[in-house]
Amino acid sequence: MDAAVETAPLVSDIFRRMLQGRYDVAELGLTYFLRTFDLEDAPFMALPIFPNRNFRHSAIFVNTAAGIEKPEDLAGKTIGEFALFGHDAGVWPKGILSDEYGVTVDQCRWVIGGTDHPIPAFGWIPQPRPAGVSVRHAADDQTLGAMLESGEIDALISVDVPQALLNGSTKIARLFPDYEAAERDYYRRTGIFPPMHIVAVRKDLVGQTDLLQAVYRAFLKAKDLAERKYLADAPKQHMSLVTPWFSSLFEANRRLLGEDWWPYGLGANRKAIDTFLRYHHEQGLSKRLLTSEDIFVPEFLGT
Repeated sequence: MDAAVETAPLVSDIFRRMLQGRYDVAELGLTYFLRTFDLEDAPFMALPIFPNRNFRHSAIFVNTAAGIEKPEDLAGKTIGEFALFGHDAGVWPKGILSDEYGVTVDQCRWVIGGTDHPIPAFGWIPQPRPAGVSVRHAADDQTLGAMLESGEIDALISVDVPQALLNGSTKIARLFPDYEAAERDYYRRTGIFPPMHIVAVRKDLVGQTDLLQAVYRAFLKAKDLAERKYLADAPKQHMSLVTPWFSSLFEANRRLLGEDWWPYGLGANRKAIDTFLRYHHEQGLSKRLLTSEDIFVPEFLGT
């Protein structure tokens, strides 16, 4: 099978090009993909391939003078969010805040922008704003990281860690200081390792089973090769990696997450996907509550 492969410095550029019709198959952020289902004719379906996933308790940052000591304190606060109201790394923590701490999006004010570099509003993707929720975009020269450090916003939900925090600023902290413990506890309780992206295909390719199976098998093989490399390096204590004590982390992760710690296929991911679909609807980003059957290519529902 002949294929032309293209990448980009920013993953959002890939998303934009896919939505503009440039690609037949592409990695697509879950929210970018789901927003197209509110269009008159949704252009894409998904394959159950999850190339990007991450736990997201670590994505919530607070100004240390804002009086935020626990998640419930976010209610009534002004919160920045990276790129979109409802970016992939925002939908997950906002859903968790609602489910587990009773903090819903309508209880806060929202400012959208770039974390350390200004980002203009994305005009190439639908921008649903739930009724009764205050959402505005930061000024053209503003960054959310600087606004958080100065106290102009009280908190930030972002896929990117603010550079000021990495530089040692004492004015910014994580809402969950021991976020790894919180995320491991979350997985033990829910079994969810949050997916951020799927692989989308143009709807007119649905039915070309041989083509889509070839795409799915290629991604599955690549993922399996990566996992096997980590397993093969374990006897040598992963000396090829420039990270000390990685082997102990790898062992702990295998005990918690299992032998296939990054699963593809719908069966191992249905709970996570259905949870994200619920969060997306509850946060006013989907007009109706979608199901896995609505969004995945039918031939792959049994994977």
